[in-house]
Amino acid sequence: MGLLSEGTPLSWEETKKYTQHVREHGITQFINIYKRLRDRQGDVLKWGDEVEYIIVKFIDDKREAKVCLRAKELLDILNEREHLNPEGVKSLWRPEYGAYMIEGTPGKPYGGLLAHFNVVEANMRHRREEISEILQPDEAVMSITSFPRLGCVNFTHPPTKPTPDKGGTKSLFFPDEAVFPGHPRFITLSRNIRQRRGEKVSINIPVYKDKYTEIPVDRYSNPSMPDHVYMDAMGFGMGCCCLQLTFQACNISEARTLYDQLTPLCPIMLAFTAASPLHRGFVTDVDCRWNIISASVDCRTEEERGLKPLKNNKFVIKKSRYDSIDCYISPQGEKYNDIPVVYDKADYKRLVDNGIDPLLAQHVAHLFIRDSVSLFSEKIYLNDEEDTESFEVRNFFQDLILVLTILPLYCNREEFRK
Repeated sequence: MGLLSEGTPLSWEETKKYTQHVREHGITQFINIYKRLRDRQGDVLKWGDEVEYIIVKFIDDKREAKVCLRAKELLDILNEREHLNPEGVKSLWRPEYGAYMIEGTPGKPYGGLLAHFNVVEANMRHRREEISEILQPDEAVMSITSFPRLGCVNFTHPPTKPTPDKGGTKSLFFPDEAVFPGHPRFITLSRNIRQRRGEKVSINIPVYKDKYTEIPVDRYSNPSMPDHVYMDAMGFGMGCCCLQLTFQACNISEARTLYDQLTPLCPIMLAFTAASPLHRGFVTDVDCRWNIISASVDCRTEEERGLKPLKNNKFVIKKSRYDSIDCYISPQGEKYNDIPVVYDKADYKRLVDNGIDPLLAQHVAHLFIRDSVSLFSEKIYLNDEEDTESFEVRNFFQDLILVLTILPLYCNREEFRK
């Protein structure tokens, strides 16, 4: 789910006025956190899983299944239990991008003993039972990666229609009502990513071909890619579900090593799942959501994509903000860094001058080549000695397959996305 700040969201025109301010203060906040935590030792291993679910409505007499836009209503019920007994609940529930999505986590993190592994499945089962108790008889929660008919005509309950000429997404297929309405972050991200890019996102996935496959796939297909399924909204990626694991390391060094060790496992685990071959009602020739979610939040301008000479932007950036990592960050992994990493030399020098080693400084400076696409008016001017909002807004909104998080009140965490 990432960072959910409270406040008044800014439009992209307002947000971009503060990009340099957020960059400078984000780096300051990271330096302050690092100096406080670099010698901290001895935190025990803690970890937990995050399972995302799709709420589905079954209409038996019509043999139809649709996504059910009741996530906010269900979360209000589930979160009330947490508010009444925050220490006693076995599970926690949080919103996700879709108004039909919900995320469940253990009430408390697991530890490093073998005994803790014995309760993971039971807790997952409890979560499913807990939410199932408050569903209607014709509803179910499904831990599937992508809803097969997402973006098709009449795929939501209650019925909604896309508004390609107005709204946050301006999608031909994905209505604004399918975006979670209970927090402004989600629709703001959709709007700001589109506006920063200068056009809607463009997702093109090859269709699975057999002798009956029609080419072009449909009237929406890109003329240059007639055998691809076209999608045009953040919801096609962020509206997918996944399993994520978060680990707390004992110190920063261990967190960096864990980050590097998990890196080669990410694509392997994605390949093992082979969980999402169906998109916008078509059988596609891919079975992984990764390229779709990457393209769905690609806010790079034409200059940053290398389609036009650099004029208003500073860097050509090879990847979307949601993609694979660009470098290893532990001393043991440094020898595998065999591709150039784009970063601002001034930011890098500032980090090194403040005691950050070159490897970690390169990683952090690389994160800050991108603009923030979500900013709240109440979170602009902060105390850099106490607050971390400017750093976190960059770290969380650059969603790599692995995320290193250094938090002032907790410890050093890894998030492993599958």
